[in-house]
This record gives sequence, structure tokens and C-alpha cells, in this order.
Amino acid sequence: MLTSTYIHIPRVGPTIEKKIWASGVHTWDELIDRKDEIPIPRSRMEMILPGIEESKERIACRDYEFFARSLPGAEHWRAFRMFSEKAAYVDIETTGLSPNRSHITVIGIYDGKDARTFVHGVDMDEAVEEFEKYEYLVTFNGARFDLPFIKREFPEVELNKLHADLMYPLRRISLTGGLKKIEVELGISRKEEVEAITGLDAVRLWHQYKKGDQEALELLLEYNREDTINLKTIMEMTLPKFIDHKFSECI
Repeated sequence: MLTSTYIHIPRVGPTIEKKIWASGVHTWDELIDRKDEIPIPRSRMEMILPGIEESKERIACRDYEFFARSLPGAEHWRAFRMFSEKAAYVDIETTGLSPNRSHITVIGIYDGKDARTFVHGVDMDEAVEEFEKYEYLVTFNGARFDLPFIKREFPEVELNKLHADLMYPLRRISLTGGLKKIEVELGISRKEEVEAITGLDAVRLWHQYKKGDQEALELLLEYNREDTINLKTIMEMTLPKFIDHKFSECI
């Protein structure tokens, strides 16, 4: 989808982009070959062509920060396939909903192969170095919840990465509600021991652990791992639907 995108180019908005798609041109190379057939102002085309060349150069050197800056935040999902090799699926557990009054208990990071969990008071500081490995973050409600919490507690974490908060593109394809509800709608199952656990239960499990219940912590960590692993499954299942929905807007 990234190589069908034009809205990151200065002075090119959704209207111009939709006109390009409506003309049957879906990739940068197609536009270069058929530029004279596309009914957009010449002044815009003169901006798009060098914008495409720059974009190709930025991809070649894996300049994810360029696309993180130039793409609207709600459209970062378009860059997923290009940068998925260095994607992290992130979910946190906390003692409450406000970064000002609560703190993170667990940070979960899944790289597509291994799921790591970092625990408050044990090894959470190590998450700072872990974040440095990635170019792309995938969350659910992370723009409003996970990332503000992380940045408040660890200001040194660089969040100048591409970030797909799946809650928003999922809404566009009529998948609404919380993560667990969406998993059920998509047919994604959880392990029996964590299937019924909720966010409130996660807070309770943390307090039980702080009172000496090690099994409560293990259950909390397993719950968090399921969250991060399922984010990858959801992204892979729904990305084609995001793309189809986006192109259908120009019909």
C-alpha cells in the first residue's frame, strides 16, 4: 500500500490521491508510465513525480522516520508491509487508566517470533533498549494509552517510529469494541487459562503478585503475551481489508 500512497508528498491530499486511484493507477511506477492520462493539475504532477523518486530513495535506505513524519498518523498502517521485518507488537498492563496517577506493571513486546515481557521492579528498564531495535510499532489503542504511558515513565524511549494503532483502521471495516471482542469476531482464540481475563483482572493479578503470589504474575504475563501475539494475527488478517476499503473510497 505504501507504493500506492501519495498523501505524504507536500501539497498532495486525499482528493488528488483518490483521483489518481480512480484513473486506474495504483502504484508509483504505473503513475510514472501513465502520468499524461491522469486528470490532475500539472502543477500537482510536477510535485508528485519528484516526491515518488524521493520516496523510493527513502525506502531503499529504510528511512522509516521519513514516513513516520510525512504520513498522517491514521495512515501509518499503509507502510506495514514495507517495514514489517522490524515491527514490534506492543501492549502494556497498568495499575489504572491515567499516566498521571498510575504506573506500568508489564510491557509486552512481540517481534513476530519471540514474546518478551518486562516487569515493573524487575527488569522493566531493559524495555528501553528493546524498543531501539524496531522501526514500526503495532498497538491497539496505543496512541491514547500505551505510548503515552511508556513515554511518561521512560522519556528516553524514542517513539519516532511508524505506529499502527489498529483500533482506528479496524473501525473503518466495522470491527469495533475492545480487542477481545474483535478477536472473537475474527475467530481468534486464546489459551483457556487466560480466555476470561479482563483488564480489571490484570490489575487484580498485579496486586496479588505484590502480596507474594508468583502464580498471579505468571498468569498476568501469559495474558499480556496473548495480547501482543494476537496483534500480529489481527494485523495480518485485516490488512488486505484495510487496503480494499481504502481503494473502494474512490469508486
